[in-house]
Order: sequence, then structure tokens, then C-alpha cells
Amino acid sequence: MKYSVRLSDAIHILSYIEIFQGTDLSSETIAKSVNTNPVTVRKIMGELKKAQLIETQNGKAEPKLTKSVSDISLFEIYKSVDKDGALFHTDKNTEPNCPIGSNIQTVLEDTYDDLQQIVEQKMKDIFLSDIIDNLTSRIKPSKK
Repeated sequence: MKYSVRLSDAIHILSYIEIFQGTDLSSETIAKSVNTNPVTVRKIMGELKKAQLIETQNGKAEPKLTKSVSDISLFEIYKSVDKDGALFHTDKNTEPNCPIGSNIQTVLEDTYDDLQQIVEQKMKDIFLSDIIDNLTSRIKPSKK
């Protein structure tokens, strides 16, 4: 089963940009932190830019958030990088002649729609600042 980590990577990228503002914020440097390739980082950053969550300039590795971290909700980040929009998916390849297999998608889709609404509402109440605060509380100061 394949699942997307785009939301996780987008939050990672935004957090990195905020925390390390004023340092090397090239896609190569950010990609090392995300443990992916720079092309993936640039694609996600392009989506974040299109959603007006970051601003970038060609030729400069200085992306900036366009809003305060306390004004960027997880829902807003999620909508910027997840074009499908569905958190939950049913298996469409079930046996149509089985009473369970022929009905499970409909039953689960109704349940998943309810869950989607609940999760999206909760995401609107969690902000990038919450993630960054939690993250920075776990980062150990470097020894010099």
C-alpha cells in the first residue's frame, strides 16, 4: 500500500525555513534534512509558493514564509500539497459477488467522509507554530 508523505515533507520544509532563516536555505540543503532529493523539495516549495505560504526569488536560496507561523494552519498546508484531498481510501478491488466485498466501499466511504470532516476541522486548529514549538523543545543545543 502506498501512502503520501507530502504533508509531512511540507511541514518539515516550512519548519526548516522558519528555524534556519538567514542560513543556506537551498533546496539541496533542505533536501538533506528531509532525506529526499532537491527536485522533490523544489516541487513542494512550488506548491507552497502557489498557495502563497512562501515567497522565493529565482537565483536566491532565501525562501521566506509569507505569514506568521501562528497564522499557518496544518489544514492550509495540507490543502496546498495534497490535490486528492482524501485522507482515507477504500480498496476498490474487492469481490463483487461477496456480500461484504460488494458493500464495504459504500459503508467505508460514508464513515471516511465523516472522519475526513473531523480531521480537517482539527487541522484548522493546529498551527505551524505548534509544530515548531514542539520541535524546538526537542532539539538539543549543539556543543561548541
